[in-house]
Amino acid sequence: MTVAMNDLNTIRPATREFLAAAHANLIGGSWVPAASGKTLSVVDPATGQEITRVAESDAADIDHAVQAARNAFESAAWRDMKPATRERLMNRLADLMEQNIDTLAELESIDNGKNVAIAKAVDMTCAIDVFRFMAGIPSKLNGATLKPSIPFAPDARFFAYSHPVPVGVVGAIIPWNFPALMIAWKLGPAFAAGCTVVLKPAEETPLTALFIGRLAQEAGFPDGVLNVVTGYGHTAGAALSNHRGVDKVAFTGSTEVGRLILQAASGNLKRVTLELGGKSPAIVMPDADAAVAIPGAASGIFFNHGQTCCAGSRLFVHKSRFDEVVDGVANIARNMKVGPGLDMSTEIGPMVSKVQQDRVCAYIEAGKAEGAELLVGGTRPDSNGFFVNPTVFVNTSNDMKIVREEIFGPVLVAMPYTDLEEVIAWANDTPYGLGASIWTRDVSTVHTLAHRIRSGTVWVNCHNVIDAALPFGGFKESGWGRENGVDAVKAYCETQTVCIAL
Repeated sequence: MTVAMNDLNTIRPATREFLAAAHANLIGGSWVPAASGKTLSVVDPATGQEITRVAESDAADIDHAVQAARNAFESAAWRDMKPATRERLMNRLADLMEQNIDTLAELESIDNGKNVAIAKAVDMTCAIDVFRFMAGIPSKLNGATLKPSIPFAPDARFFAYSHPVPVGVVGAIIPWNFPALMIAWKLGPAFAAGCTVVLKPAEETPLTALFIGRLAQEAGFPDGVLNVVTGYGHTAGAALSNHRGVDKVAFTGSTEVGRLILQAASGNLKRVTLELGGKSPAIVMPDADAAVAIPGAASGIFFNHGQTCCAGSRLFVHKSRFDEVVDGVANIARNMKVGPGLDMSTEIGPMVSKVQQDRVCAYIEAGKAEGAELLVGGTRPDSNGFFVNPTVFVNTSNDMKIVREEIFGPVLVAMPYTDLEEVIAWANDTPYGLGASIWTRDVSTVHTLAHRIRSGTVWVNCHNVIDAALPFGGFKESGWGRENGVDAVKAYCETQTVCIAL
């Protein structure tokens, strides 16, 4: 099968103008090139061709950005800004994103490979919603009055209170699978808490971060509150996570890199939140509605080309329904349109890079070598882009590499089970615990099973459903802390206690 190429002649003038512009780092309100003068290539994964270049930053640029963020954090313009004013700034940024939603969606599609219509309807719409949700929080971050009973001062009188204060300068390091949404997940709660940010987007997908940096300036954020520094993870990202001027690192990415972030953060004991990998189970019960479960399970793994941390990559189906459900999912995979993101009919876009394509294909080969049966897919289409056909394996077991390790591509492993205790054990037999889904019509089964699954989110008769109000994060090696909801803002705050002798 030959896959069509992206046609950049179809994009909007504003998108074309942005791609053609010189791209520098946003530091302290100014757009500055990397101190070294180096740039790195940004590639369209649907074609394998360079589309633009951005600054290749290193430790010197990170140091410059951290100092700018520190200056902004300590400045009266941000420190003394009334909560209601900060709320209006965040809403203004959301408004500007909405006004530019088509350009943002095109940039995301070209940069990441995802369908442009999905990028607009899901990624951008959800990102805007996160900013609006978080914009309602600054005026509602309240503390508590306390009544101390000081045992060694029985006759003294005290008044005490506690209140949240911003943690300080945040280093936000985001991945390439949902760039704009991850920006909102980091910036929204950080700004709501009153922090300043150095944002390091993934080197594969820096474009929407740079564009949103422009919009933040237009919205009126004080200089240095948001700094955007592009570069490689092993240089710019490592320097940011290790920097002693950073008070907190907020990272989304692989568990392997999350461990490196933790090691780097130990230098000054900076606060850390980590949203990491997953190997999420999708459990189809005997009474499941096949018309719901089959397309739902397919979407759970193939959405965003499988490049989703909570993708339902392990499908457990009761043996009485196994052939029906798995054949249905395989038939969907067999008929999905593989193509470039600017084609709105595309259902499976490319992997984000050649490295990721090779990684996914290596897992497919490992699965075949271990004896798993390939039901559909397992191949690369004929293309200069980084495509992998949607793939379904059966005859798998829990000790196989493709079952135990996160593939981060459109690869599903399916296994039949016989009873509830067996599937609970299999679902939990993983170092990860990010997401899970249950497909059933029995409310008793829902409550019984959901509480036994060691997972940060359990979906019922759906998968990959997110909302700004719903806390999202993992158990076990899937991370620390939560994104979204009020809990996310608390992770960007410290609690300060004030005790006054009267």
